[in-house]
Amino acid sequence: MATAAAIIVAAGRGTRAGGPLPKQWQKVAGKPVLDHTLRIFEAHPRIAEIVLVVASDDLDLVAEHGFDQRAKVVTGGAERALSVQAGVAAAEADLVLIHDGARCTLPADVIDRVLDALDRADGAAPALAVTDALWRSEVGQVTGVQDRTGLFRAQTPQGFRRTAFEAALNDHFEGAADDVEVARRAGLDVAIVEGDERNLKITTAADFDRAAKLLEPMMDIRTGNGFDVHRFGEGDHVVLCGVKVPHDRGLQGHSDADVGMHTVTDAIYGALAQGDIGQHFPPSDPQWKGAASHIFLEHACALAREMGFTITHVDCTLICEFPKIGPVAPAMRTEMARIMGMDEDRVSVKATTSERLGFTGRGEGIAALATATLVKS
Repeated sequence: MATAAAIIVAAGRGTRAGGPLPKQWQKVAGKPVLDHTLRIFEAHPRIAEIVLVVASDDLDLVAEHGFDQRAKVVTGGAERALSVQAGVAAAEADLVLIHDGARCTLPADVIDRVLDALDRADGAAPALAVTDALWRSEVGQVTGVQDRTGLFRAQTPQGFRRTAFEAALNDHFEGAADDVEVARRAGLDVAIVEGDERNLKITTAADFDRAAKLLEPMMDIRTGNGFDVHRFGEGDHVVLCGVKVPHDRGLQGHSDADVGMHTVTDAIYGALAQGDIGQHFPPSDPQWKGAASHIFLEHACALAREMGFTITHVDCTLICEFPKIGPVAPAMRTEMARIMGMDEDRVSVKATTSERLGFTGRGEGIAALATATLVKS
């Protein structure tokens, strides 16, 4: 498979964006625009090298941000085509992808589409079909309509076979609008691949906010469910959601048989795709005989934090005829919230009966259902 070099062109001044620095050096989502652009290509498995083309006046900024440790840095020329020429000359890979440094929200699959097209064409570039009406005007007045059939909005990266494109640059760059025009002047065929609306080029001040929104990571929200059952046995109380409730029978189990807390714990493990209580605390292990169930719940909560999640809500439903849950449900919420380190208004404990049907209806035991919602921190 041919290797590819990403040539990031960032030598322009970008005055329309405003600000004290050229747009590629201004910050978006807390980092310079170029940092985000570099990360896109650093993370792509088909990119073998990165060449960063900057203005000679910006070399101090390159060193300040450590970009010279992440890319081969060359200085550009007075116009974009000369900067591209310098970048291509520094590349060693068989294929080159010329990309605007100010396009810091490029989706990775656009890179794949360009590279795939280079298997059958000398060049390839992403573009979006023009869908809006086009007008001609003079002095701010509409003077006519332009047919939009066959018109596309060009994007980058624009990809080429390096040897052929380097020759084209040497002979045909003067006055060219972009790299595709250089290639076409040299007789190279250029395929159009599907672009992406997210591939924004920062041009004006308002584009920084748009880019910041596009760079926001996709929210990772997880939901887990739990279900557990414990039968009644000898005893004078049950422990439910950490609260000792007087009753003429107790619940049987390897630990303290807190069916509510077990169910919430399993819901958290489920949201994390980390199995269930039995996998973390095997009932065959005698050390957990009679153990307090808060040990299990605290472990699940710690694991969630360790994996970068915040538990935002839990809802537990106890299913039984007796004991009556309503009078002690507030205490259960308080105790569960304390153990999990959550606000009480994010913890729900409620109860229902099974209308005297099934084993709970016959008073043989207690069942519980729980749902937990986790959000990546």
